Amino acid sequence: MMIFLETLGCSRNQVDSEIMLGKLAARGHTLTPDPALAEVIIVNTCGFISTASDEAVDVILEMAEYKKTGACKRLIATGCLAQRYKDDPDLTATLPEVDAFLGTAACERIVEAVESREALTLFTDPNQRAFQDMSEQRELLSDHFAYVKVSEGCNRLCTYCIIPKLRGAQRSRPVADILRESEGLVDQGVKEIILTAENTTDYGRDLKDGTGFDQVLAGLAKALDNKEAWVRFLYTHPETLTEQVIRTVKDHKNIASYYDVPIQHASSHILKKMGRPYTVEDLYTLFETIKWIDPEAALRTTLIVGFPGETEADFKILMKFIRDIRFDHLGVFIYSDSEDLKSHRLKDHVPAEIAEIRHDRIMEAQAKISLVINEGHVGKIFEVLVEENPEPGVYIGRTRFQAPEVDGVTFIYADGLEIGTFVKVRITDAFEYDIAGELA
Repeated sequence: MMIFLETLGCSRNQVDSEIMLGKLAARGHTLTPDPALAEVIIVNTCGFISTASDEAVDVILEMAEYKKTGACKRLIATGCLAQRYKDDPDLTATLPEVDAFLGTAACERIVEAVESREALTLFTDPNQRAFQDMSEQRELLSDHFAYVKVSEGCNRLCTYCIIPKLRGAQRSRPVADILRESEGLVDQGVKEIILTAENTTDYGRDLKDGTGFDQVLAGLAKALDNKEAWVRFLYTHPETLTEQVIRTVKDHKNIASYYDVPIQHASSHILKKMGRPYTVEDLYTLFETIKWIDPEAALRTTLIVGFPGETEADFKILMKFIRDIRFDHLGVFIYSDSEDLKSHRLKDHVPAEIAEIRHDRIMEAQAKISLVINEGHVGKIFEVLVEENPEPGVYIGRTRFQAPEVDGVTFIYADGLEIGTFVKVRITDAFEYDIAGELA
């Protein structure tokens, strides 16, 4: 059958989608980028926050229209939205358009869900989910980079987060599997391996042999040493981003000196309410250590504003912190409340209009910081991965300090470049979030 799959949410979801597509392709089904042609439509949903759940429902309803206007005979919802509301008796009644619901641990049953003619609800305990079968090939949704999971689940108890319920406890993947999958992807032509997990630097905390994330990085750097590819890692945790990890990055030229550290806040008062096990002093020490060991390192973070109990004084601490640290890249979310969160029961919820104002103030400050940082790149030469050619004479690519989908890009003024190759670019122009240049 013709299959269309829409992926929502994070990089872990993208990996799950690619695994499901690989299983379907191996079964003989055909993948199409056009939902109007698809006999089966799959929506791999996100349900992390209320806006993500709302978006998932909207996309499901949008895809359901193809049952009337297209070839669609079966609509399947997979992932976090289904998992989050699996015990809600109204789930199937609320979305009668959906023929099958699959939870986060039911990827291996996607063929059954597609080929069945019955209504199905397939949920497996996330703690029992097996790691990817290395004999099966993923169908990549991106051309030149690929996410590789280093673990599943999370043992953290952040009060605003439901991930442990959706994904189960942390289970670190064998290092050998991580290296073998990464090498195979590079051999297929992937130019950037991006390690991902709920918290990548928590890797190994559930193991008994002392293996840590620094060993994953060192092993991968060595395995790819003679191959033309970068390594990047996302979603570190401030508590487990150790000096050894930082030194490992510094010691290997094929690992991007790029630190994605979602701190969530900088007020010790709010961090405690969030269940985050560090203080603002710890954060200053961490980022000072990164810059001391690796002065050229790029820093990225994500924040939550409007968390219950956040005062103007707490917000000022956060504003001072981002101006002191000067992150290269920064994203900010407005706190999303839900009755199934521990934080829902906290006192002094922040009015939506105040949270919105704080969000805008953060982004306004970050835009100025980002522009100054980008202006500092003018005149320098960087290696850039060429990814798109949107118009004659202009290409779009990324440097090592630009992660896909979340950061700015590098525009390259040139002709005749090959997509998926590395080129040297001298930066000539800087904008708030992007940079541009010519071949060096």
